[in-house]
Amino acid sequence: MPFANVNGTTLHYEVTGPASGKPIVFIHPPLLTLETFAYQKEQLSKYFRVITFDIRGHGGSACTDQELTYSLIAADITHLLDHLNIESAYVCGYSTGGTVALEAMIRFPSRFRGGIIVSGMSELTDLYNLSRVWLAIRLARPSRFMKLLIEALTYGNADKSTTYQKLKERATHDSEQNVKSYFEQSMHYSCTNRLSTIQQPVLLIYGLEDRAFHPYAQQIHSQLPHSSLYFIKDAKHQIPFKSAPRMNDLIQLWLDSLDEPNAAREKLDLAIARRLNPSKYGPMNTEIPLL
Repeated sequence: MPFANVNGTTLHYEVTGPASGKPIVFIHPPLLTLETFAYQKEQLSKYFRVITFDIRGHGGSACTDQELTYSLIAADITHLLDHLNIESAYVCGYSTGGTVALEAMIRFPSRFRGGIIVSGMSELTDLYNLSRVWLAIRLARPSRFMKLLIEALTYGNADKSTTYQKLKERATHDSEQNVKSYFEQSMHYSCTNRLSTIQQPVLLIYGLEDRAFHPYAQQIHSQLPHSSLYFIKDAKHQIPFKSAPRMNDLIQLWLDSLDEPNAAREKLDLAIARRLNPSKYGPMNTEIPLL
């Protein structure tokens, strides 16, 4: 179990895949841990250098007395890259982790080659999800309510019982204060008016059934200068767990497509969609890709 003493804290991390592969750092949402990306590590590490880590106060990483801001997490990632002697990497965030990924690209543009946002947002504005975060903040306290929060979130994300047990076991080590602080960021953070400063390519992945997040997908896509937006058919919010093969194939094809910088992005996106869903996409189809 490797640890890195960086930026005034101790982070638990894992690195898998070939040293020559394109590095990808994965960011998990509140309460979960690096186990969030077990399926990504399993499949993508065949081709890429997969870096997963526990955010402060989560899993095996040390807790902190500091406010757990997205900016602090982004800074931790750059220090972890320094520790690993990696000059720049791609960054992938799931849900709230996607917001952290956007902040990282905005704040440290030279350290990130591009981003992958999975079920993410640049700000949280809908009443349904705001109320869920509000409830999570109040349950994140040293009591039986924290156990209920852990059970609810891990069960909701897990694709099977063994995944649920592993997620739940890892989450029991989370710091209540740091989980609460991480959740609290969603209540007031926004980088929407700064998205246009992100010049790196960004892949956006959302579930077709995750309708509450469709406005966030369109909002980010419309503001980013260089983004590719895909919706996964029959998928809800928990894509890394419940639609992992589609997500992983899409990431692999998209990263490979970046090796063709002179090709039109729209044509490359449709080529990827045809590879993953050949029955839907003909030569003249120009819809946002549905996988």
